[in-house]
Amino acid sequence: MSGKLRVGVVTAFPPGRNSLNEFGFHLVKHLARQAEVAEVLLYADVTDAGTPSPLDGVTVYPSWTFNSVANIVRLTRTIRRTRPDAVLFNLQFATFGDKRIPGALGLLIPAVLRMFRVPTIVVLHNLADNVDMQDAGFAGSAATARLMKFAGRILTRALLRADLVALTIPRYVEYLQESYGATNALLAPHGSFEEVALPSFGVPAGRRRILAFGKWGTYKTVDVLVEAYQELLDRGYGDLELVLAGTDSPNSAGYMQSVAERFSDLPDLVFTGYVAEEEVAPLFSSATVVAFPYTSTTGSSGVLHQAGEYGRAAVLPRIGDLVDIIEEEGFLGVYFEPGDATSLADALAEVLDDPEQRVSLGRRNFAAASGIPMSEVVHWHLIHIQRLIDRRTMR
Repeated sequence: MSGKLRVGVVTAFPPGRNSLNEFGFHLVKHLARQAEVAEVLLYADVTDAGTPSPLDGVTVYPSWTFNSVANIVRLTRTIRRTRPDAVLFNLQFATFGDKRIPGALGLLIPAVLRMFRVPTIVVLHNLADNVDMQDAGFAGSAATARLMKFAGRILTRALLRADLVALTIPRYVEYLQESYGATNALLAPHGSFEEVALPSFGVPAGRRRILAFGKWGTYKTVDVLVEAYQELLDRGYGDLELVLAGTDSPNSAGYMQSVAERFSDLPDLVFTGYVAEEEVAPLFSSATVVAFPYTSTTGSSGVLHQAGEYGRAAVLPRIGDLVDIIEEEGFLGVYFEPGDATSLADALAEVLDDPEQRVSLGRRNFAAASGIPMSEVVHWHLIHIQRLIDRRTMR
């Protein structure tokens, strides 16, 4: 590369709890470690949790707010004032808001920056075309869902106005190429967050822990998992603990509290609330099995990658993008029918009853998750950033 780069990153970021904050943290951390990078300019979300903790080589600009219509002006102005060499956006379709107008306006920002000749790469974790708008909580009726799908296609075309759109699932790349004629859509694997040592595939002494981790509500609900846990208790599994880790989805405020109240008499049911970054490793390492009680998905699963990094067996629904990840990235799990508590209980029992299978699944998932470290994915982004800069210079 011709010189050290000042790379901007637009992302949700801890201690804020908006979606993709964990991915954003590791993306920024690994970018700042690269020899080719002089400085990472972090354009983070403004939240009640406070500003991000200092990171070496990272300058923080809290410059956008979830569900604010002013983001398109405020964030664009901040980026132009601070003059990064290029900007990476860590996005899914609800990054800037779950309300339609601020959410849509935020997704126009990459196109606006390109108009100002700022090299832009969008790392896109889902596609509006592949999201069940009603199930995901974004539409209250079939008619509204159809309108939102139409709006989603318009916004997808707007995102494709960025210099490059990097997607984490091969099927997404093919879809944009075939349905939108995209020539700037490329595959960028999710990457493992940490270059971890070989984990212990055993489980700690004591109660066997079933873990579910995420932002809950809408299409990611824990009700069916709690019902499956109750069924396992009724079958005589007396040494279990169910840990529900994480917080409400932004558009499902109060959901986890309502679950806690409904199942308050169920033994050994634990709600952790928000899980800080330093608590993630011990949490996953303590689990016997990680459950994914989803009814649909909106993109690649960072939680599945984390479960793999810590050598955990997974129990998964056979739906949407999870199937693509499982088949294309080498993950493996025991499968259940979405929304069926008995099917989920059977799948959990299969892992709980067979320690050899549990260890085999953990080893397989570790191999899949650790295949491409985040550092390599970041290096890929830097190569493309330099090409974009060189191309602009030659014009």
